[in-house]
Amino acid sequence: MNLLQMVKEVDYWMYKIGLVGLKTSIEQILAAAEEYKHELEFISLPYVRTEEVENIVKEHDSHVHAWLFSGPLPYEIAGKTLRTDKIMVHVPATESGFYKSFLEMIYEQGKIIEHLSIDTMSSNNISEEALSQLNIKTQKIYTKVFETDVDTDELVHFHLDLWNSGKTEGAFSCFPSVCEALRELGIPAYRMSMSKMEVRQTLRILSEKVKASYFKDTQIGVEIIEVEYFNKVAEEMKTPYHLQYLELRLKEMLIQLGEKINGSFSEKGNGRYMIFSSRGAIEREIITLEETIEKLAFEADTTVAVGIGFGETAYSAEINAFRAIQHSKEMKKREIVIIQDDGKIIESPGKKKELQYDTRTHNKPLIEKLKNGNISVKTYKKISALVQRMGWIDFTTKDLATHLEMTERNVRRIVADMCEVDLAQCVGEEANATRGRPSKIYQLL
Repeated sequence: MNLLQMVKEVDYWMYKIGLVGLKTSIEQILAAAEEYKHELEFISLPYVRTEEVENIVKEHDSHVHAWLFSGPLPYEIAGKTLRTDKIMVHVPATESGFYKSFLEMIYEQGKIIEHLSIDTMSSNNISEEALSQLNIKTQKIYTKVFETDVDTDELVHFHLDLWNSGKTEGAFSCFPSVCEALRELGIPAYRMSMSKMEVRQTLRILSEKVKASYFKDTQIGVEIIEVEYFNKVAEEMKTPYHLQYLELRLKEMLIQLGEKINGSFSEKGNGRYMIFSSRGAIEREIITLEETIEKLAFEADTTVAVGIGFGETAYSAEINAFRAIQHSKEMKKREIVIIQDDGKIIESPGKKKELQYDTRTHNKPLIEKLKNGNISVKTYKKISALVQRMGWIDFTTKDLATHLEMTERNVRRIVADMCEVDLAQCVGEEANATRGRPSKIYQLL
């Protein structure tokens, strides 16, 4: 095992997990996480009020490899705040939490309370589902479904109003503070908290995801960088020395990039270069690659194409990189293109206009339709991914042509073929600002 492998192995076994939740929930999770102490390092990040979650995840996101949340509420808040590719899991809200509170209530009250008020983030009505499985009928359950911007004072008033009007005999809440406030007012209130079983299952899922991420991270990655029209660039040099100086400057930039991603750099001649590294290192330094490409293009005064390939072996990664650079050279603006080991293509990674789509499908009815319409899987998947990314309910061929860098005539032919095999349909027309026939509006099926 070389030094780089040893460093990666240590990184894996010391995976840092940001653990976010109420203090009592964190203590419960840490007690169950004892068996994972040799592979996962938990960093406790407790909060008192949910409003604190946003700042907590922003402040610590760069210090952790993955996130674990004590429930769906902090998980949802963090998801809206971070928009990260990091692993994020949470202990789910299930019937177990309700059963736990239900048994505590029976033990303390000595009877089954038939009129209850419950607050929950889930609209799946866990309480009714749980009671139906026990074959216990209650006369009335009042449920308050809350969102991520929940106001706990509002929840207290919800339970209190029902109690004061004589409609309930007790309350279940997801918040300790709500339960405490209600109990101070003399209302039998119980917190629906997670069970040990749910915590253990979540920890197992987290462990498996971390392992999968580690092996994905250590896949082989190949970057092929081509300074285009290099012969023309060479011809325009005043002397051979000017060309040699240019090549030295280009190589210096690429060697610095290779050093940044712990890669192996090699020159293939005629303006083409190759860097071997790991998938994780390449993905983490996409911005550095973009900056290097801009410098190369400026220095050589020409376009630069980049293809990145990932694979289980050096051979498969290199093949994917060659496919990716060919794809990049077909694009007008020469964006970075990645082809993963599963065949998925990623255009403009890390940018707002990033587009991901598959080039394979196992859907036999879809394969048959594409075959009958003479449409490639890649073309259909790319159109479908674009429509989804843009959030289009419907679209015109001009919309597609603009974003796909294709002629509108070519797009019209493809969409017409898709309509012929029931992959799309015309749903209307829109008048053009200038003279001419109105544009047809389409939807994917």
